[in-house]
Parts: sequence; structure tokens; C-alpha cells
Amino acid sequence: MEQTKRPLILIAVMLAMFVSAVEATIVSTAMPSIAADLGGFSKYSWVFSAYLLMSTVTVLLYGKLADLLGRKAVFTFGMLLFLIGSLLCGLADSMEQLIAFRFIQGAGAGAIMPIASTIVGDIYSPEERAKIQGYLSSVWGISAIAGPAIGGVLVATIGWQYVFWVNLPLGILSLLGILVYLKEPVRIERAKVDYRGALCLTIALSSVLYLLIEGGVSFGWLSAPSYYLAIIGALFMFWFVKAERASSDPMMPFEIWQNRAILYANLVSLATGIILIGISSYLPAYVTGVMEQPAAIAGFTLTTMSIGWPIASVLSGRLLISIGYFRTSLLGGSFLLIGTALFVTMQPGFGPLWAGMSSFFVGVGMGLTSTAFIVSIQSAVSYDKRGAATASNMFMRNLGSTIGVALLGSILNSSLLNRLDDSSNLSLESVNSILSIDSRVQLPEADKLVLQEALAFGLRNVYSIAFLCALVSFLLIFGLRGLKGVKPDVK
Repeated sequence: MEQTKRPLILIAVMLAMFVSAVEATIVSTAMPSIAADLGGFSKYSWVFSAYLLMSTVTVLLYGKLADLLGRKAVFTFGMLLFLIGSLLCGLADSMEQLIAFRFIQGAGAGAIMPIASTIVGDIYSPEERAKIQGYLSSVWGISAIAGPAIGGVLVATIGWQYVFWVNLPLGILSLLGILVYLKEPVRIERAKVDYRGALCLTIALSSVLYLLIEGGVSFGWLSAPSYYLAIIGALFMFWFVKAERASSDPMMPFEIWQNRAILYANLVSLATGIILIGISSYLPAYVTGVMEQPAAIAGFTLTTMSIGWPIASVLSGRLLISIGYFRTSLLGGSFLLIGTALFVTMQPGFGPLWAGMSSFFVGVGMGLTSTAFIVSIQSAVSYDKRGAATASNMFMRNLGSTIGVALLGSILNSSLLNRLDDSSNLSLESVNSILSIDSRVQLPEADKLVLQEALAFGLRNVYSIAFLCALVSFLLIFGLRGLKGVKPDVK
């Protein structure tokens, strides 16, 4: 790889990661306008779930295909699919169409993040990766800050459709950069794609994720649909494991999980995925509904996480070289513990500064751990396993976030129901009335206090689960002990 081309490839990779990462926050800002225009508010959550579902179930397949067919070919396919989905999303005439097109967009997004990270692992040495991966991790933080601002401006000026179409020029630029400047080794062996394993995994995860998303909403947890989906998920997961063990070239090489760096990093990523979705999804509701702060202040408390993440990511790259994987990861785990503990002890009277400080500590913990894990995983495997290993980490974090959406949402709803049980005139829907100033002033003072106390209680339970996940993460990090620094590359 010519040294002069590497910065150009890095720019293309960062553009791709920005487009993929900004998608969540920029669409969140536009959703009220989209729902008002297209209708179908009852399907609101599926606009997010469809994207998350497809990006989760495809990420392992793309990682393996990148090892078999090359990074460039798979990245090109994924980016084109993502861009086609983005174009169609902006053309949607109904909520059902938008959800269908989000499935397409998510199917392409599953390729972007893991393969972009893998390309960086290919073109930079282990020593350089520690620094470069810090820059890449910071893309998440920058996108979280830029997404709401960009989305708000686009919706207010030229329409919500451009929230999706803004991806087109950036994605095309990224794709051209990879196609023109990335040169890969010539592959003489014939690629063998594990279609059976891919199909089994897709059906298994789709069944389980659909159960987690719709269980307790469209059907009861203890109902026939729940049982059927659980059985289908378990059966196809069993067949997936069986197919992978029998395959000469499996989509998920189980031997990579025997490596300590991969095993413990992935388990921690599963737990941090739950933490991340718990904080980002519910913090604005606490600040707005319980603390009675305007939406702008609620957004600020979440933005502090996005500030701490990129700062810690860059710092993590330097710490990896000076103090090693284990100590860097342990430091990150400590910040996650502190941040989630602050959320558990948060009281309405503490004000938004407490919430912002707690969010910042969680962001620092995420930045330190995520960078350390990617670098350690990519240094632990050879070139032909690097795509699958990187994808496995992305998969576990995505899976954690998806599980967290269902788990924490269920805990919050059940906590609210328990608190509101004695108030016959108040229901779960009543909570909406304390989330805006206009509706809050119309509430009787007694009802407002009951709803705020119930929401604070429910969210404290959510944050308690986040703290337990942080504690589990901290303990799991001790499995990385002995990984003292950046090792020579494995070819």
C-alpha cells in the first residue's frame, strides 16, 4: 500500500462510517414530521427497528464475505444497497413503504461499519491502528452531535426527504474513494459462501428480534405467537451452530471465539450495547418530563456523551501503546461504572448538569473500551479472519442494543404500571402529557406529581439495569489481563 494513498482511503472510510452512524440520530429528528406527513404513528418504532434488525442480522455475513471475496467488492455492494435504500426512503408515500425501504437501507448498512474498520486494519500496522481507530471511533460522537442539527435544518427548510437523500453525495464520494485507491491482494482460491449458515442465522435472529420488539405490544409475552417465535428462533440457532461446525468455511469461525481478546471484548460489547441504548433512548424523557427542562436542554445532556466519546477514543489510541489493552479497557470500564452509578443516584432536584455529567462519563467509558476492543481483536487474528472477527464485535454491540430496546422498554412499562395502578384515572398514555410544556401546564398538580414520580421510579429501574451491565462489563474486562500492548501483526 502506497503511503500517499492511505490518507485518501482513510477519508473514504470515515465518510462511510459517518453516513452509517449519523443515520440513527438524523432520522430521529425527522420522525415527528414524517409521521405527520405519512400517518401510521402506531408503526413509528418500526422505522428504527427495521433498520436495526437488518443491519444486525447481516453484519456477520458481510464480515465473512469480506474475507472470502475481498473488502472492496463487499463494501461496494453494501454501500450501493444502502444508497438505493436511502433514495427509496425519501420517495416513500406511506409509513409501510418507508419501513420496507428501511429494511433495504439496513441490509446495506450491515456492511459499512465492519468492513470500513477492517479496511483500516488491513492498511495500517498494529502500532498505527491504535491511533487511527481512535479517529474512527470519534466518528460516532461527531455524528451524534451533527445528526440532530443537520436533520432539524433539513426538515425545517427543504423537507424530511432530504434527511435520507443527504446520504447520497457523501456515500458516492466514499465509494469512489475505495474503488479508486484501495488495492487488495489477488485471490486465486474460489470463494465458498456458507449460504445455509447465513439463512439459518438470519431466520433465527429475525424471529428473536421480532419477538423482542413486538412482544408485550402486538401480542403478550405468554401467548402463542411468543412461543412460536421463541421455538423458531431456538431451532434455527441450533441448526446454524450445527451448519457452522460442519462447514469447511463457516460464516462465523467458532475458533476465533477461543481467543481471549475476541471472547471477552465481544461479551463486554454485548453489555455496553445495552448501556448505550438505555442512556440514549430514555435520558431526554427524564430531563424533559421529570426535571421539566426544555427539549434543547434535554438534547444537551445527551450531547455530552457524544463529546466524551471522541475525546476518549483519541486518548485510548495513545494509552493502548503506553499502558496496554487491559489497563486501557479497565479504565474505560471504570468510567462506565461511575457514569451509570451517577444515573442510578440521580434525583429530579439535581438538575440537568448532573444528567450531563453522568452522560459524559458514560461517553468516556464507551470511547476508551470500543477503540481498545477493535484494535485488540484485529491484532489477534490473521488477514483472512480479520473481517469475520471485526464483524463479530459489531454484531455483539448491535445485538446488545436490540435486546436492550426490548428489555429496558419492558422494565420501564411494567414499573410505570405498578406505580400508576392505584391512580385509576392515569395510564401509560398519560405519561405523554408531562413530556411537553403545553400539556404539562394543563394537568392537575396532583396528577403531574404522580406521573413524574412514576417516571422517575421507572427510569431509575432502567438505570439500575444499565449499572448491572456496567458491573458485568468491568468484571469481564479482567479476562483481558495479560494483553499488555500492541503486538506484531499476524499475517
